[in-house]
Amino acid sequence: MTTSVFRDQLYIGGAWVPPDSSERIPVENPYTEEVFGHVPAGTAEDVNLAVSAARQALDSWAVMPPAERGAALGRLHQALAARADEIAHTVGLELGTPLKIAKAIQAGLPLTVLAGYAELAARPVTEETIGNSLVVHEPVGVVGAITPWNYPLHQVVAKVGAALAAGCTVVLKPSELTPLVAYLLADAAHESGLPAGVLNLVTGTGPEVGAAIAGHPDIDMVSFTGSTATGRAISHAAADRIARVSLELGGKSANVILEDADLVKAVKVGVGNAFLNSGQTCTAWTRMLVHRSHYDEAVELAAKTAAGYTVGDPFDPATRLGPLASAGQRERVRGFVERASARLVAGGLDAPVPATGHFVAPTVFADVDPGSELAQEEIFGPVLSIIPFGDDDEAVAIANDSRYGLAGAVWGSDERALAVARRIRTGAVDVNGGAFNPFAPFGGYKQSGIGRELGAYGLAEFQQVKAIQR
Repeated sequence: MTTSVFRDQLYIGGAWVPPDSSERIPVENPYTEEVFGHVPAGTAEDVNLAVSAARQALDSWAVMPPAERGAALGRLHQALAARADEIAHTVGLELGTPLKIAKAIQAGLPLTVLAGYAELAARPVTEETIGNSLVVHEPVGVVGAITPWNYPLHQVVAKVGAALAAGCTVVLKPSELTPLVAYLLADAAHESGLPAGVLNLVTGTGPEVGAAIAGHPDIDMVSFTGSTATGRAISHAAADRIARVSLELGGKSANVILEDADLVKAVKVGVGNAFLNSGQTCTAWTRMLVHRSHYDEAVELAAKTAAGYTVGDPFDPATRLGPLASAGQRERVRGFVERASARLVAGGLDAPVPATGHFVAPTVFADVDPGSELAQEEIFGPVLSIIPFGDDDEAVAIANDSRYGLAGAVWGSDERALAVARRIRTGAVDVNGGAFNPFAPFGGYKQSGIGRELGAYGLAEFQQVKAIQR
């Protein structure tokens, strides 16, 4: 039975306060298609109050000794970790992520990231002497963080944790599709005694709250994760006042399987990556590039693997693929499948799915034209394209034939795979199933974004560099 979650206040200046407007945004369960909660529809006036609170808190938070700031983030981590089961359950309700995956990734990953930022925040301040100059790192100031719906706590923590560790204060706007888990972070901040105004939460729509943050004269930096089109609009708004912008945008990642790869493992892991979170993952390897000598076998393996993905209730232990986040997202993905001219080998629009819920069956296309819509556009659903290649040069050319450059993978003998990985123009590449590293820099080339998140590189995005001549 779905739990009702109704949040009627915003978190501003260390207190739960009533919003400027009485309007509410409904939150839907994408599996049952029932509204089970709501949050305030914030306004530009709410953003003004939050920015003012963040500005007032900045001076003391920015100069707090590293050990104290690290301890404060450590207490925040403890309070959030105590809510791990509630986090996973909430994401299962508002996004439809299967509970097993929600526990490991939607709850576990952000807790790992936040613990890392608590440790980084506690380290002594690094200073460097260059000739007669002392080079110091300072917080950029007040940060506006605008986050997406697909990893609703991880994407928040990747920004908020780094910004707070750097000494910045934050105004957070989570996605209106999955806003409830952000309230658990605010609850944890309040419980842990995080200083008032250091973290502020304003829920609302992009055109109202997002636009107010992007164009606010007292916000020093905007950090955004989402679509390339929205990232472009935010960049324009911030450019009017020469504010710093960090963007993590779309992807169309290639999974390159060379002829000397472990084919069975490469295909199985590749399909799993493409379908993670129902394909609603910016780093998903949605283009599987396979050497012609193993192409037919790879297509057969991929189709068989996809057929093994049970679609259904996120809280059923047997479910491997939950619903898409919304009816709009489902129809968008269905549109790509309907327009595709490639060979359908698994799933498709006629494949059985539950009658209720925003489902698209796990779908695999073979013989995909590298220049087609299917191979070029970010679908953001459980749709995999398989493309043949003849040699390493052709594989690299196809992999790089994209306006995106976020992630990717290469499988083959170690040195050869590494050589190919170095030629792929993306921010991250996994070789032979290398595990995701939450402390390594994360971000993209080309239209996949500007800047990096996670670890020390993510913290550095929220710092200014000053030279003091002596």
